[in-house]
Amino acid sequence: MNLNKYIDHTLLKADAKKTEIEKLCSEAKEFDFATVCINPTHISYAKELLNGTNVGITTVIGFPLGSNTSEVKAFETKQAIENGATEIDMVVNIGAVKDGNWDLVLNDMKAVKNSAPNNCVKVILENCLLTKEEIVKCCELALEAKLEFVKTSTGFSTGGATFEDVSLMKSVVKENAKVKAAGGVRTYDDAIKMIESGAERLGTSGGVAIVKGQEHKNGY
Repeated sequence: MNLNKYIDHTLLKADAKKTEIEKLCSEAKEFDFATVCINPTHISYAKELLNGTNVGITTVIGFPLGSNTSEVKAFETKQAIENGATEIDMVVNIGAVKDGNWDLVLNDMKAVKNSAPNNCVKVILENCLLTKEEIVKCCELALEAKLEFVKTSTGFSTGGATFEDVSLMKSVVKENAKVKAAGGVRTYDDAIKMIESGAERLGTSGGVAIVKGQEHKNGY
């Protein structure tokens, strides 16, 4: 299977240097990945580097804790799109999920989607911190908010994607949204199993190793 267009080639570490963004974008062009996934501060530069290609730019909103107010997430989203982002990965308000404050969770998702009506929006659930019931509820709310994707993880908490969670999420969203598996996808076999479990996008800093059939041993 050709995996390149499943992959959001990811570099989200806080100390990422300009040269590393250049390398990420160069690799994304070489291997024709779906997008690069980067922090908002790097969007404009990545847009320059990827000009003339069909590699998109994913950025993260409310990352990695999800605890920003909805108004801040909405502003961050608008600015990101103005700077060149094509896809938005927002972190759910995790504390509100744990409180069962579903109105806040839903309105938070809607605030971001309203700021990106013509762009793909993915909501990161941080499954390692949630119960199965909370994962299901978040997926249901993502559908209500008309988001395009539900995503497993930031890669910065206590765990990443699991095959079980991907299958669960897909069973909820069915054909009404897609699933992105992120965090811990390190080998070609991992990637294939995630896709077989229901993932239609993979977030990983190891895209090059994966498409080459090697193991990615460090990073997201």
